[in-house]
Amino acid sequence: MAENEESGKPVERRGRLTVVLVLATLISAFGSSFQYGYNVAVINSPSPFMQQFYNATYLERYGRPMEENLLTLLWSLSVSMYPLGGFFGSLMVAPLVNKLGRKGTLLFNNIFSIAPAVMMGVSEIAKSYEIIIVARFIVGICAGLSSNVVPMYLGELAPKNLRGALGIIPQLFITIGILSAQVLGIRNILGNSTGWTLMLGITGIPALIELLLLPFFPESPRYMLIQRGDEKTAKKALQRLRGSEDVDAELSEMRLEDQSERAEGHLSVLSLLSQRSLRWQLVSIIIMNMGQQLSGVNAIYYYADSIYATAGVKQNDIQYVTVGTGAVNVFMTIAAVFIVEASGRRLLLLCGFGICCVACVLLTVALTFQESVTWMPYISITCVIIYVIGHAIGPSPIPYVVTTEMFRQSARPAAFMVAGSVHWLSNFTVGLVFPFLERGLGSYSFIIFSFICLVTLIYIWLVVPETKNKTFLEICQMFAKRNKVEIKLGDVDLPLKERKESLEDAVRVTAF
Repeated sequence: MAENEESGKPVERRGRLTVVLVLATLISAFGSSFQYGYNVAVINSPSPFMQQFYNATYLERYGRPMEENLLTLLWSLSVSMYPLGGFFGSLMVAPLVNKLGRKGTLLFNNIFSIAPAVMMGVSEIAKSYEIIIVARFIVGICAGLSSNVVPMYLGELAPKNLRGALGIIPQLFITIGILSAQVLGIRNILGNSTGWTLMLGITGIPALIELLLLPFFPESPRYMLIQRGDEKTAKKALQRLRGSEDVDAELSEMRLEDQSERAEGHLSVLSLLSQRSLRWQLVSIIIMNMGQQLSGVNAIYYYADSIYATAGVKQNDIQYVTVGTGAVNVFMTIAAVFIVEASGRRLLLLCGFGICCVACVLLTVALTFQESVTWMPYISITCVIIYVIGHAIGPSPIPYVVTTEMFRQSARPAAFMVAGSVHWLSNFTVGLVFPFLERGLGSYSFIIFSFICLVTLIYIWLVVPETKNKTFLEICQMFAKRNKVEIKLGDVDLPLKERKESLEDAVRVTAF
């Protein structure tokens, strides 16, 4: 750590992108997060052909066509088993990451991708639609784990000045996964009667790549030092990730965090809920994850095809317009990667939810007058695109980043378990309830989403602080007053003299 010539105080070295850090980020995000996005969209385009297969299989088995209600039920199960599996995957996060580590959990998670990929790939040969439904549940478990573990892993690998940018990479790969499924779902590629099984089975390829390559990259240094007590391995991992032998300052900060929470041990979800010092952090991640999913993003995608059709887009061309919307989503998420460290997390969340709120109101007006005003459908399309832009820069990627940053090592697995459960239950709820909302309220259902965006925005404005470029201990101190606890600093004899002033001592939390 260098010294400032004028003051003589140590100047913190800013972390940089190294080859090891970049490759670990890309491999884990492609092998896990990509699958989440891919499996969200993979059954949308080939759904008519899959339903034909369901009906043909039933006819062959029982000698009569499948009743419409039964077909609707089976298809609903095929769709909803995915977020339901995601919920159960979220419940597995804390025990797995504490036992196997972050990298170890990602490698283990590939079982829940490769097995269902094979199952879905052979479903037509096996003449079983039940296999697809079960496989969708299993691959949902994979998504539930990866959506929580990848941000946790990358957040602990990254230096604090790059934590936001790297924390958005999983969401970027989710959007790339969605776009890839949309492109492959074009009728002339795989979204047809002969290609849909291959399209479903492709999800196993990223898992195989991750299984082969990720073992060559380090486990989270924070996990190795704080939870495993293996400082030697943690130091080697940190040196590889930083591309430097001088990692003493960062190790010192980890030791301080370790000492400050040693009495707590690993927090379970129940103990996390009872921790006074973490109360508002927990409320914040619940509100943000609910806002992320209940803001209507899935409903927007659900409604998009009918909006495009009403706007005069030819039925065969809608798939290309949908791909274009997916491309906008990817582009704006890439933009968020580059601006998050400059703008901060809070500003992106506020802007994102604000844009989504306004877009939902305007979309309601546009849909109401779409049939009576000739140019109004184009306003509807514009509103959809504006909404996608707003969600991509804030509500989609930032909650994962903030969840990593708001909690220290002992509480982080349980926090992600809570956040992931809320995320997937909210996702499941929207998928279940929106068709009834749309049938009962029509275009006015988007007013509800607008209200949710507004409430989330107000909460973030009043409660959530900026966490950019802060250590985990500093963020803990930022919440102390709101949690009505006092963060006191006591002397700790550590071997390193070059330490940040605010982190020279271990943290002790006491109630006012």
